[in-house]
Amino acid sequence: MISARQAPHVPAPRHDAATLSAFSSEAAGVLNELRRVALKCRSAARTDLFEACAVLSQTPNVARDAFAEVLMKSLAQALGTAPVLHSPGVAEVSFDEAWLLRTITAAQAEDRGSFLFLMRSRVPHAARRNLGFLILSLSERFTRT
Repeated sequence: MISARQAPHVPAPRHDAATLSAFSSEAAGVLNELRRVALKCRSAARTDLFEACAVLSQTPNVARDAFAEVLMKSLAQALGTAPVLHSPGVAEVSFDEAWLLRTITAAQAEDRGSFLFLMRSRVPHAARRNLGFLILSLSERFTRT
């Protein structure tokens, strides 16, 4: 009789929290702005990622705040789980915040390979195009100011 072996228990990877000092001062500013927007959006209705991107893509000269608000309202839908976001000014950076900062930084640096790797590592295929649009648009607006 053949019996199946039980696979050894492998603990989930541990993500040590980073600190803002691991990022540039510009990245820290972006993160604190996104944290502020996320706090404002906590009591607001969730935004459907696909519908919001359709509206934004047809509206020229949309303000940075509009992209940030839609991103923070729809990030949970795109990731499939609610992201961990700290309050503005907190030195600790969650795994979700670090991922978001690295994705925005890759977009600003026009590092397509890193951007695609980061997107593919966490975002389901169906949501990549829309979330990518939001992050790229937001990164352009943070670069301009």
